[in-house]
Amino acid sequence: MNNDLTRDNLPSSAQTAIRLSDAIREGHKSVPNEPPLLVCKPTRIDSWRIFKIMSEFVEGFDVIRRYNVAATFFGSARVQPESVDYQNAVALASRLSKAGFAIITGGSSGIMQAGNQGAYEAGGDSIGLNINLATSQRYNPYLTDKFEFDHFFVRKVMLTYASEVYVYFPGGLGTLDEFFEIITLVQTKKIRRVPIVLVGKDYWSKLDAFIKDTLLEMKHSIDATDIDLYHIVDNVDEAYEYISTNVTC
Repeated sequence: MNNDLTRDNLPSSAQTAIRLSDAIREGHKSVPNEPPLLVCKPTRIDSWRIFKIMSEFVEGFDVIRRYNVAATFFGSARVQPESVDYQNAVALASRLSKAGFAIITGGSSGIMQAGNQGAYEAGGDSIGLNINLATSQRYNPYLTDKFEFDHFFVRKVMLTYASEVYVYFPGGLGTLDEFFEIITLVQTKKIRRVPIVLVGKDYWSKLDAFIKDTLLEMKHSIDATDIDLYHIVDNVDEAYEYISTNVTC
């Protein structure tokens, strides 16, 4: 009997499962040493790419499932250890670690290193979820657990589902991207509502004003309740108090 004809008689969900199983099985044997960039819509299914994505999801979830209550730190990779933001991130991560939080970051430099350093020096769990880039993004030396991804979107899923609180220090485009993705997921109820803390009023106040004045008042493109999805604080004490009060897991 022709297997393809047999598959055609199956429900679409079963056909999809079979195609996925076939792609993963084939892809496992054909992952290239240097995967080509995906720059446009593919003309065929790359089995190795599906396998690689699936394996990253499985291994990533395996890492984050090891920890109970956790806090994810975001912020600039360019911040230096002598800066106020770096020192504040170290201090907050240390206090949260001592309170039983695992600290999760992107595993590299700047605020990521600061968060991991605070947890590591406090004797807590310090996790780095890094990304493989053409310009090497090294691991910082303060990790007790780590995993490196090839796909940004898989890494972002892990960072999104890993924690009971998300802490944002000043950063660049990547930090803002991660901030807006998290509040959009909460707004649309794709993830449960958790505390989203923005540390540093001098940095976040202008973005806050834009959201309130332009998105809410001028364009009516968000609801008034969306303003409450995040909370701005100015120092470590305020951040720790807010997190301690509002993390309910």
